Amino acid sequence: MRLAMIGLGKMGANMATRLIRDGHEVVVFDINAEAIARAEEGGGIAARTLEEVAAALEPPRVAWVMVPAGKPTDLTVQNLGELFESGDIVVDGGNSNYKESVRHGAELAEHGIDFVDVGTSGGVWGLAEGYSMMVGGAEAAVDRLRPALTTLAPGADKGWGRVGGIGAGHFVKMVHNGIEYGLMQAYAEGFAIMDEKPEYDFDLHQIAEIWRHGSVVRSWLLDLTANALDENPTLDGIAPYVPDSGEGRWTVKEAIDLDVSAPVITLALLNRLRSREDDSYADKLLSAMRNQFGGHAIKKS
Repeated sequence: MRLAMIGLGKMGANMATRLIRDGHEVVVFDINAEAIARAEEGGGIAARTLEEVAAALEPPRVAWVMVPAGKPTDLTVQNLGELFESGDIVVDGGNSNYKESVRHGAELAEHGIDFVDVGTSGGVWGLAEGYSMMVGGAEAAVDRLRPALTTLAPGADKGWGRVGGIGAGHFVKMVHNGIEYGLMQAYAEGFAIMDEKPEYDFDLHQIAEIWRHGSVVRSWLLDLTANALDENPTLDGIAPYVPDSGEGRWTVKEAIDLDVSAPVITLALLNRLRSREDDSYADKLLSAMRNQFGGHAIKKS
């Protein structure tokens, strides 16, 4: 199928590459001309404006938006709503708040345009491994996207699925990221406890490798933790500053609104806020893990 990829950051560019490799025609657009040029070299069809994007796609059009949540997504969806026609589809694959996605869907519906929200996980590894995608939207619209979704997923019938109507995809991704906060915090605290036991002189990378096989705590996140400890066992040069990208806060707020007890996720979020105040091994390891799975920048000490 032919579709547009709008936003060529790390994930957007990798998703475009994966689609192109599978034979899809991808119109590429970004505010960064160099990003467009790189994508064009990889087989993308360059567009320098959203108007060119719309003109390069034959109805019914599909535009997949991978720009930062908030105002950038708002403006992009609004502009596409003015350029697209009834029967076209706008996909938001970024980390928007699900309430914003519900609003975007209602606004585009006034023009007969379908909106699909895709909570996307996979980070910098998605190009090779495939992306986990939690999809929200009308069944007919999601079915039309199936060729792209099955290409981007780890397999045609695994790692993705329609989880509900508009907003459901981003809601599930929000909870996914809240769980991620808790898992990362537990690993970081455990390794910090071992780091504080000097009489045993633990090799923390060795322990991570042991746990990776057969242990009930094995996981891909532990694999990435082992990578981080292999590359930098003492976490030299990493500041104990752990950002939060929003989804953890939204998950905690939603839990409060729904009267659901979520102490692990809440405390993991609060610890990220506390990390900006002092020094700790656990926070350094959290920062290293974020870099491993998502390519997130590490603040240097």
